[in-house]
Amino acid sequence: MKIPTRLMNRNFSLLFTGQTISRLGSQGFAIAMLFWVKHETGSATLIGILMMLSSLPAVLVGPLAGTAADRYSRRKIIILSDLVRGIIVLSLVALLVLRPDETDLIVIWLFIVSTLLNLIGVFFNPAITAALPDLVPETRINTANSLGQISYQLSILIGDGIGGTLFRVLGAPLLFLINGIGYLLAAVFESPIEIPQVVQTEVLGWRQTFRRFLEDTREGIRYVWKRTGLRDLVLIASFLNFFTVPVILLLPFYVEDVLHAPVDWYGFLIAAYGVGALVGYLFAGVGRFSPRTTGVLMVAFMILESLVHGLLGLVTIRWWALGLSFLGGGFGGFVTVVLTTFLQVRTPKEIRGRVFGLLSTIAGAITPVAMGLSGVVADMVGQNIGLIYLVCGAIMTVLSIWIALDRAFREFIVSAHPAIQAAGVDLPEPLVEKEGV
Repeated sequence: MKIPTRLMNRNFSLLFTGQTISRLGSQGFAIAMLFWVKHETGSATLIGILMMLSSLPAVLVGPLAGTAADRYSRRKIIILSDLVRGIIVLSLVALLVLRPDETDLIVIWLFIVSTLLNLIGVFFNPAITAALPDLVPETRINTANSLGQISYQLSILIGDGIGGTLFRVLGAPLLFLINGIGYLLAAVFESPIEIPQVVQTEVLGWRQTFRRFLEDTREGIRYVWKRTGLRDLVLIASFLNFFTVPVILLLPFYVEDVLHAPVDWYGFLIAAYGVGALVGYLFAGVGRFSPRTTGVLMVAFMILESLVHGLLGLVTIRWWALGLSFLGGGFGGFVTVVLTTFLQVRTPKEIRGRVFGLLSTIAGAITPVAMGLSGVVADMVGQNIGLIYLVCGAIMTVLSIWIALDRAFREFIVSAHPAIQAAGVDLPEPLVEKEGV
């Protein structure tokens, strides 16, 4: 396979199209699951526990999934993941159609489906992230990440933006059907993609394979741990993720109980966040900043995004909530693209899957706990969603300021800037040496 010379080449275009379709269906699944459980049971605790338990298996196998993306064909992992997910979701549709009145059975199967989707996604995501830098020119990785995130937010804008209305008009079964078909179509688009990769061909016994698998996984862990700035980033990202979960999970309650708005406003807020994120992605993708300016903007936007989450807890006017959602999306979008590009540029190709698999695992390790606690705490405080948002936003702001003051993190950001890598400029020796411990 030739080294790509332009951004929108055949392979990247197919991947971009397939993922846009897949993500659109995924948003339909998320909305249908949240509102179906809320309307059928009325329990915030059940929603939190359902999402917590379905996420646990994925967290446990995350590091091994990253190793799989380095040892086995990333192309096959991507295609099979979407194909299997499509079949699983369609099985849920069949149950809803054939046994619509058996709520307990549907809740159990919904838990199983959600668990399997999360588990497959843990293998799928490192394969996508690790493959992307090999599908576009090195100088366009930042733009490719921006387009990938734009694809994700467009799916939110279209899917979630009208998802609440579609749930009210069409119901959960049709939204789940859209999700299942979306996965299958994505697999069709991804089938012709070529991804350059040296795949393990040596035939080993299962014991040898398992031992080598574990050693490869440990290598990825060592790579992250020896880089102080990267390690600090992972730890802070984990805690920020923990306090972001309640804001997302309790959004249906915020819409109906705080804003006193119809279900449609759930889609409006998600759409506003998505439009803001699109602006943030575009800003990160087309902007040309110095390493120092990029770092300053990223840290500033991390702090501002945290403040937005807290301010939502003080807002009861729908249009103000809409504006805050837009700002939060813009700040978060810029940070996501810049951080992803930094990590891709700094990570060697042969270990990239393991690093991103580990990062996903660590960042999401405490997410199931946050999911479970969100519903329980919400019910304990009488579903005072505004108070929960305010507290979460305040804690996130403190954490963002802490990472902004961390010297190792700032040095990691500057040394990872793609402009430095593309220009082939040698890093100052003290900067490189401080990475290790």
